Amino acid sequence: MRIAIADDDKEVVEFLGRIVEGQGHVFVSYADGNALTNALLRDTFDLVILDWNMPGKTGIQILEWMDGAVDERPPVMMMTSRTAKQDISDALNAGADDYITKPEDPNVIGARINAMLRRSAGSTAMESTAQYGEYILDRIEQKVRHKESEVSLTAKEFELTDLMFRNRDRTLSRRYIMETVWRTNAHLATRTLDMHVSRVRSKLSLTPENGFRIFTVFGYGYRLETLSNGI
Repeated sequence: MRIAIADDDKEVVEFLGRIVEGQGHVFVSYADGNALTNALLRDTFDLVILDWNMPGKTGIQILEWMDGAVDERPPVMMMTSRTAKQDISDALNAGADDYITKPEDPNVIGARINAMLRRSAGSTAMESTAQYGEYILDRIEQKVRHKESEVSLTAKEFELTDLMFRNRDRTLSRRYIMETVWRTNAHLATRTLDMHVSRVRSKLSLTPENGFRIFTVFGYGYRLETLSNGI
């Protein structure tokens, strides 16, 4: 999973970064509210951990901005030193999905991060086997069956397939896909990603007749769309 940490305190960012990476996730940090809003317009995140007081835009201003500006809004955990009940109420009413007051035990923070990621990922995201229409994914064996036939995929092709089905109908940025599947930054040749998307599309016959299609979002990334006969 890919997490944005927005806080202008470097020690807090390092503290949260250790928790996030210790759970196997990737994080990107922002010390300025405007930098975060710019990133949310061009990139994909599974969770945003948001401080209240930051340069640029405050946490509350960002929450209010997200409602009208971000089509596919990630869940937001507000983490701040403000403890007043009215502040907590204001943050939750503005759109925060959770609220943690600093300081907090790292085990508690980690558990709440994972709980939010599980909720947002959906019921099949962590299961060993998942079915989407006529496609069955075996995450242990890294195999895909379509209409009772096994489809031969490389390890990276399976990871890409799994990522796109788990995030179907959600637009994923190139950077998000590269960091999630290849564990690297987006400077890797874009042909690598495009080639794998093309192979997955062809091998799995992701066409309207089979209920799904991969749609290219120019200048941004890809989206696996569920069509009328997909599930």
